[in-house]
Amino acid sequence: MADTPLKLYWWDAKPNFGDTLSRVVTAYASGREVVHAAPRKAEIFAVGSVLQFAKRVWGNDNRPQHRPAIWGTGMMNALKADFVEHVDIHMLRGPITASLLGVKTECFGDPGVLTAEALGALPERHDKIGLVLHHSQLGDARIAALLNTEPRVHYIDVQGTPEDVCREIGACAHVISSSLHGLIVADSYGVPNTWLDPMAHARMKYYDYAAGVGRVMPLPLKHDDIAAALPKLAMGELPYANGIAEAKERLIENFPAHLKAGN
Repeated sequence: MADTPLKLYWWDAKPNFGDTLSRVVTAYASGREVVHAAPRKAEIFAVGSVLQFAKRVWGNDNRPQHRPAIWGTGMMNALKADFVEHVDIHMLRGPITASLLGVKTECFGDPGVLTAEALGALPERHDKIGLVLHHSQLGDARIAALLNTEPRVHYIDVQGTPEDVCREIGACAHVISSSLHGLIVADSYGVPNTWLDPMAHARMKYYDYAAGVGRVMPLPLKHDDIAAALPKLAMGELPYANGIAEAKERLIENFPAHLKAGN
């Protein structure tokens, strides 16, 4: 029922704005209140590399009767496609996900690119360089040393609320991020950004997203090279801005109609 809260699954094992962001953009696109649900009870999967959770439930004979919607979701590593026929795929994050699942589609985009629209008024820009670390890198001693010597670098804590973290990102002149959604939110606001080494974290999801919006994705910046890179950081318009705009349109157009308010 569209007048009840929409049941959405997002990963919540650790505080992390990129996962909780799913609630914000899904509420925006659906026009409904959104609540967290366990994978088995979810009506929709959206932001994040969470297709493995859908696979665990709908890839076996004990699956629920309902078919959840997949809207811009990706995966961390290759998965067996045995669940695909039991879910409704409206969009995937990128062409790597589609290829590995054998899904014939050219409709890609991460719902996180809708952040600027979902949160409304744009934050006022400043000249700080935002630094966003993947939650697995919190506490890195090199970052503490960098912040002590580079006053222009502004550390943005991914453990904050998505509303606060995203507005901090949107206010920056440039963003350096090892968090995928640090990059995606910066793209949403049109803030130039640089991929920081995710270290032991899987890289496929970064290339998957980038390929879906036509973004060139060179090798990530190493933590030891951040200080030297600061004077060379790009400013101005995103060279792939059209790809971001098109992804935003596709995400709204392909949001499952039966889950929207009033339906």
